[in-house]
Amino acid sequence: MNSTVRDTPLRSVHERLGASMTDFAGWLMPLRYGSETAEHNAVRTSAALFDLCHMGEIAVTGPEAGAALDYAVTGWPSQLAVGRARYTMLCAPDGGVIDDLIIYRQAAERFLVVANASNTAVVLAELQSRCARAEVADETAATGLVSIQGPNGSELLSTVTDIPVADMKYYAGAYGKVAGRAAWIARTGYTGEDGFEIFSAPEDCEPIWNALSATVSGGVPPAGLAARDTLRLEAGMPLYGNELGLDTTPYEAGLGRVVRLDKPDDFVGRDALAARAAEGPRRTLIGLIGGSRRVPRHGYAVLSSSGNPVGTVTSGAPSPTLGKPIAMAYVEKDAAGPFAVDVRGKAEPAEVTELPFYDRRK
Repeated sequence: MNSTVRDTPLRSVHERLGASMTDFAGWLMPLRYGSETAEHNAVRTSAALFDLCHMGEIAVTGPEAGAALDYAVTGWPSQLAVGRARYTMLCAPDGGVIDDLIIYRQAAERFLVVANASNTAVVLAELQSRCARAEVADETAATGLVSIQGPNGSELLSTVTDIPVADMKYYAGAYGKVAGRAAWIARTGYTGEDGFEIFSAPEDCEPIWNALSATVSGGVPPAGLAARDTLRLEAGMPLYGNELGLDTTPYEAGLGRVVRLDKPDDFVGRDALAARAAEGPRRTLIGLIGGSRRVPRHGYAVLSSSGNPVGTVTSGAPSPTLGKPIAMAYVEKDAAGPFAVDVRGKAEPAEVTELPFYDRRK
């Protein structure tokens, strides 16, 4: 294992719970605690806890913070009301995605940018370069992040916090206390379920985790990275390095909505993204449901009816909710089904379906 791997504040908790640990983006993280399917199903049916302390937190502050972020990202952060959040992207000048982000406006002159763990250093450097009119500070080491996800999350969290989380809107946040510890509490997540992410001082993560775990008889179960991945895949949520990357614009990923070309001022990548919006994406992200038990995996070729490669699987896994293998894949924009996936030398049939595979609102 990498000798420079970082521990989260919850390492002792994971070890006590018997987690299988893995090096993920330079952090020692829980992969699973037992059955990843059981952890997945707990989120879909009730609630589970996640350690997200590996995520990057970057504060952008000052009177010009909003305008500076407007230039840095594809969204329009200056238009956010205090206490609201937006999903957005940091793009290169050619429109390629450097990272996908959530930006919270915590105060009139304070924004919290949450980056993927593998990209925190790159995002920090880009924001420092692009946001010269604001103060940019890496707060990752000073921030812990625990999440409770699932349909019972609001009810359970409400028993240990002093703010009315049941009334909180989706993609909103507020300062309050959880288990008596100061926190920023946001109704956001990466599972396709209702849920909350709780930002706190690192030393407060374990008391918050323990308080949430004890809110029901038998405890709220923990969930690891494996369940987090199948949950986000069912919800059709992109993963950086799979569906998103420097060779992909938001339009290919079906996320053109995050590119605010109606912003009055310039932003990095604007001309390239406007051109891509006008010409249309060069490839299409589709959902596939496997016709056999063999699972399409990342990197497998998508085949046309004639057996020719027309695309590549970006993410694939057995779906605990659907009971079938599912995958997301990029295919050539003019490619027409029926499709198959080359699974270790055998063409396995796959049905095209709209994304997401799972929508809790339905």
